[in-house]
Amino acid sequence: MALLITDECINCDVCEPECPNDAIYMGLEIYEIHSDKCTECVGHYDVPQCRQVCPVDCIPFDPAHTETPDQLMAKYNLLMAKKKAAAA
Repeated sequence: MALLITDECINCDVCEPECPNDAIYMGLEIYEIHSDKCTECVGHYDVPQCRQVCPVDCIPFDPAHTETPDQLMAKYNLLMAKKKAAAA
């Protein structure tokens, strides 16, 4: 499942650069996560990096976007293929 950033976010700016998929962006008031880009760091790391660095623990799993590890890996593979095609 993708992750989401709650309104407890203090806009500390540490999560955005940690995301290997560029899924985190500044929303109207707080940082937000593109669920279509979030793989929970599957394919890159063993644990979601944004959750590791968040000082206020405001990045829970998003129950609206439940995905299996296989689905997350498929999303990772698709994102990497798009990235490679864009670089070509």
